[in-house]
Amino acid sequence: MYIAAEDRGVVQSIRDVAGRFGGEFFVEDKVSWNSCIKKWKKDGGCVVHLTMFGLNLPDVEQEIRTKEKILVIVGAEKVPGDLYQMADYNVAVTNQPHSEIAGLAVFLDHISPCALHREFPGAKVRVFPNACGKTVEEL
Repeated sequence: MYIAAEDRGVVQSIRDVAGRFGGEFFVEDKVSWNSCIKKWKKDGGCVVHLTMFGLNLPDVEQEIRTKEKILVIVGAEKVPGDLYQMADYNVAVTNQPHSEIAGLAVFLDHISPCALHREFPGAKVRVFPNACGKTVEEL
């Protein structure tokens, strides 16, 4: 995860969660969005910008799924116009106002529908589905 602003609290929180649940998740703050996108594309990656002004997700999800390396941009503030031009895809999960986290969640569910069943290497805990309550196993 790249964050444009400096936010040590968010960085530490994300690192703590990744440490408990495993996987290869990373976080870096104080990142220039422009430089990050240019490097990502230079390295052969695809850039998907989530916005309510983009193409509807169901119309492009199959094409996006074919990409090996995807950088998803979620703008929390007014997004610079240049970003719309730099993105390979400007994608809308809805054409109505919505939260950034909701947009990301819907996008990831469409692009990676099996994610609920994925297990991450290095996990220290495992969560089990439960109709009423919490079931967590320490590993």
